[in-house]
Amino acid sequence: MKYQPADSLESPRFAGVRTFMRLPHLRTLENVDFVVLGIPWDDATTHRPGARFGPEGIRRVSIMLRPWNPYWDVKIFDYLSGVDYGDVPVVPGYIEDTYARIEAEFEKIARAGVTPIAMGGDHSITLGELRGLAKVHGPLALVHIDAHLDTLDQYFGRKYNHGTPFRRAVEEGLVDPHRSIQVGIRGSNYGPEDYQGTRDLGYELITMYELQAMGLEAALERIHRRVGPAPCFISIDIDAVDPAYAPGTGTPEVDGFTSREILRLVRGLKGLNFKAADVVEVLPALDPGEITAYLGGNLIYELISLLALRKKEGR
Repeated sequence: MKYQPADSLESPRFAGVRTFMRLPHLRTLENVDFVVLGIPWDDATTHRPGARFGPEGIRRVSIMLRPWNPYWDVKIFDYLSGVDYGDVPVVPGYIEDTYARIEAEFEKIARAGVTPIAMGGDHSITLGELRGLAKVHGPLALVHIDAHLDTLDQYFGRKYNHGTPFRRAVEEGLVDPHRSIQVGIRGSNYGPEDYQGTRDLGYELITMYELQAMGLEAALERIHRRVGPAPCFISIDIDAVDPAYAPGTGTPEVDGFTSREILRLVRGLKGLNFKAADVVEVLPALDPGEITAYLGGNLIYELISLLALRKKEGR
């Protein structure tokens, strides 16, 4: 059986229970190539809360997504079967318990040979995802698209929040930092030691200022050279995008990607051997016109399209 979205020419988009792209809501890993799932957690945010409602917001607007991606000339569901897997049952107020649940879910999905694409939630969730995935794939390469490094050692003496996951991931051996790269970093910081600390962990860093000088194509060449054929994880914080295009987020930074630029960047990841991905930090309460949620949904759509293209090309 191949799972695909409801036909919007037979059932209007505004009808039915909201799932991502109108996919069937099934907690199954049989006959499935990918799952989209929510992780409605924001108890580790350090500024504006509300990203726990990100999955709901993205699902609500994703009804506009259609099965043919004209950029790639690929009809996604000619090649893939996918479902909306629902949400990880997080434990409000308890990050260690929540991490254990995320880890168990992602390990199960990965062992089934299925590609998970998660909707956050704040960026702390990625550590739990990587813990589960690394049990199956070993240390992953990381493509981290963000305004912020998220490699702080601690925040108010605490090791786990949305500013620390990628330091913990190196310490726990979940990622191979020498195959990993951070892209789009910008904004004020506490000092030059922040950038140096990331490099000391082994990550390659392309700041937004460097990217603007070198151009997007040169940045993509560096990403592909860094990651190579390694199994990788793609993590996209929506605040990588300028708040003019993605205002609905908790820690916005000016001078970011436009919508068009980040879509070009994600499309340019074609050929990477990605095993999972997430799009995090969408905050619907601060999202006029739902433009941030629309962008988040389209980024997930482009990631799914890359999976379909891989199948179409026999890779």
